[in-house]
Amino acid sequence: MKERIDELESQLAFQESTISDLNEVITDQQSQIDVLRDQVAELNMQLQNLAETVTRPESDEPPPPHY
Repeated sequence: MKERIDELESQLAFQESTISDLNEVITDQQSQIDVLRDQVAELNMQLQNLAETVTRPESDEPPPPHY
């Protein structure tokens, strides 16, 4: 009976350690996801600004000097 209890305690300690390690990995991944989400939002804004600059109607641009 004592051996069985010792084995169960050992398994429990291993599981607690594994859960703690997995929690740390998940926390790190969530931090990375947050940073990447912010970067994607910033790039999206930059792309929209660039698209607005590139796709201006011709009427907004003055004619070239040789006209």
